[in-house]
Amino acid sequence: MTLPLLERLKERIEEEMQEHFRSFKGKSLLKDACFYSIAGGGKRLRPLLVLSIAEAIGKNWNAMPSALAVEFFHTASLIADDLPCMDNEEVRREKPSLHRAFGENTALLASYSLISMGYEKIVKNAQLIKDDSFGKRLVLALNEASKASGITGATGGQFLDLNLSKPTFHKICKIIYQKTITLFEIAFLLGWIFGGGDLSFSKRIKKAAFHLGMAFQVADDLQDLEEDIRRKNLKNMAAFLGKKKAYTLVQGEVDAFVSSLKELGLFTTTFQEIALLLRNCYSETKATIV
Repeated sequence: MTLPLLERLKERIEEEMQEHFRSFKGKSLLKDACFYSIAGGGKRLRPLLVLSIAEAIGKNWNAMPSALAVEFFHTASLIADDLPCMDNEEVRREKPSLHRAFGENTALLASYSLISMGYEKIVKNAQLIKDDSFGKRLVLALNEASKASGITGATGGQFLDLNLSKPTFHKICKIIYQKTITLFEIAFLLGWIFGGGDLSFSKRIKKAAFHLGMAFQVADDLQDLEEDIRRKNLKNMAAFLGKKKAYTLVQGEVDAFVSSLKELGLFTTTFQEIALLLRNCYSETKATIV
């Protein structure tokens, strides 16, 4: 499936990430480890969402630093999740996971480094703001990013994931929210904040992000269904509900996502592409997210 608008944004993101790492002077194994993980491909969906929200607002504010921040946060979480003491994944993005390629200690420090880079990019983005909303936007962005990475966000979600013994619909939804949806919320919020959006709309923006994040994760679970059943993954929503109910859940969340964006005046052609991609998540073509 060809998605020209998303591909255009993705090319910009890749160029900016390359430039970011070129700015580091001298040789560094830790920098190489960070770049190894960042440059390993990936969907880039979260930074795409940052830019798509900012573009939909139409004020031509530069949200690229925040787009990189979200990708740094996401990659940092993947590095940590892959460690032997966590999910013990040996492959990530079709190559050896970071701890396999660089060692566990370097992988852990690379995860820390990418988180720090993410916060640095948020501050840099705030410095681009030309009006007196600079302070409010920076505080909101840092506060939301911090909450999303903590006990009520990704860190707590990974803890629940590791310690789930008996899955229920409620428990799986909670894991999905904390591990996956919170970062979608941050992507939407950073795009809104640094795209010049009205800060009083933050809750409505997070609602739209929630529906997209849930649709994305269940669609991903559908695509991973056979492998997760083989591995006895207890957290796969499609395995818990069954294919038919899981697909219905995806479609319902996509409908709610589209409705939320239309209410906000943000349902651009780019988001139409994303919605179409999710609606085809388990069709014969087995389209995948960019």
